Amino acid sequence: MGQPTASTPARADYGLDAPGVIRVMLLLGIVAAVVGLAAVNPAWNGPARGYERFGFILQWMGMGLLIGSAMMTLSSRWGKLRARDRLLDQMAIVGTETVVDVGCGHGLMLIGAARRLPQGRAIGVDLWSQVDQKSNSSAATIANAVADGDMRDLPLGDASVDVVVSSLAIHNVKGREDRRKAIQEMVRVLRPGGRLGIIDIAHIGDYANDLRDAGMREVRGRGFARWIYPPAGVLTAIK
Repeated sequence: MGQPTASTPARADYGLDAPGVIRVMLLLGIVAAVVGLAAVNPAWNGPARGYERFGFILQWMGMGLLIGSAMMTLSSRWGKLRARDRLLDQMAIVGTETVVDVGCGHGLMLIGAARRLPQGRAIGVDLWSQVDQKSNSSAATIANAVADGDMRDLPLGDASVDVVVSSLAIHNVKGREDRRKAIQEMVRVLRPGGRLGIIDIAHIGDYANDLRDAGMREVRGRGFARWIYPPAGVLTAIK
């Protein structure tokens, strides 16, 4: 890909997931820990005040929030790369397929798939919402290396791709019926024998039911994705 430029990072940055949630957890954790420490401080908490129990509770709450924000940050920066590779391993890519990443964001799954396709093609589809991922844009995806589209109406022909993958994206679609449409679109664009893999933090059971209703076979829940926090389920299927 040549030497890094001002628009091409020397090291790929796949974004911080749910930055607003992490920020709130971090700030609340700091406040709770500081107030909790003050509440058990003898200089502030006189013998008649009895705030020790309240202070210890606040300290534990603060610690939990700080640990949670740290785990979410590690998940974004390190864990989801491992989960991506594990899911792509399960897709049994040989290198000649056409692979679609639905909800590609910064290109985590897309670029991981492209590296396995010396004679194939990787396509990314996303609306690039910045609510759930910091600095999310098509430019960021290209800088980390794509078709702009809606997962409920994929800009691809019927039975035109070999593999469909989606990581931490479908839950962002609001409404049960719209998520069902997204699943149906993924099935539509798959060729017979094509493989599908999903990682998501919610609605995995609904996705499995929708895939079965759409005629997919070997619909299998793979438990939780390792290294991702909050815990995310893994689902695979074959058309």
